[in-house]
Amino acid sequence: MATRVGFFGPFGTFTHQALMSQDDLSQAEQVPYRTVPDVLDAIDRNEVDMGLVPIENSIEGMVNFTQDALAFDHELIITREVVIEIEHCLLGREGLELADVKAVHSIPVATAQCHRFLREHLPEAEIRAANSTVDAARVVSESDSDDIVSLSPRLAAEVYGLTVVAADIADHTDNQTRFVLVARDGVPAPTGNDRTALVIYQRADEPGSLVSILQEF
Repeated sequence: MATRVGFFGPFGTFTHQALMSQDDLSQAEQVPYRTVPDVLDAIDRNEVDMGLVPIENSIEGMVNFTQDALAFDHELIITREVVIEIEHCLLGREGLELADVKAVHSIPVATAQCHRFLREHLPEAEIRAANSTVDAARVVSESDSDDIVSLSPRLAAEVYGLTVVAADIADHTDNQTRFVLVARDGVPAPTGNDRTALVIYQRADEPGSLVSILQEF
């Protein structure tokens, strides 16, 4: 039976891209879920063997709902870490030139991370809100307009039959996201380059509580 891997979807997301970057996981049966909690719940219910979820971005910081869910709601094991470069691209119909773009579909976080490029190259383009960066690509692919683009992951172009109008347009080129592969069991053998994830919280709000935690190290 093929290994089933759940991931924070839909197809074309950065999580999907991270999944495809792993040779063994790219050949597995891939099951997208709408939210990170849905992925983790699916592992608990044995719907999938493991799941890949985002846990930290180098610009935005920790993905708090992933951390909280792993720390308090599930007894799962982190078996692998996957880090990928986050490349924001403008996706549109084949033949569309950047100068002809009239509207950009995406989410506020993505447009904010590409503010400088959009201001310099598309100052007159309308910014239209989307449910997600991948859904923005779907909207563009299904639209009758051929002068609109989505601000999306490069992989979304393959999923929705679009072309890359402009690539790697983020203001900061050092944008990375860290993902973790989690499962019910199967602690991997030591490699010599292993990492340990710790969850620390204080039981009471009292003087010296932080010092007492630090003294454990």
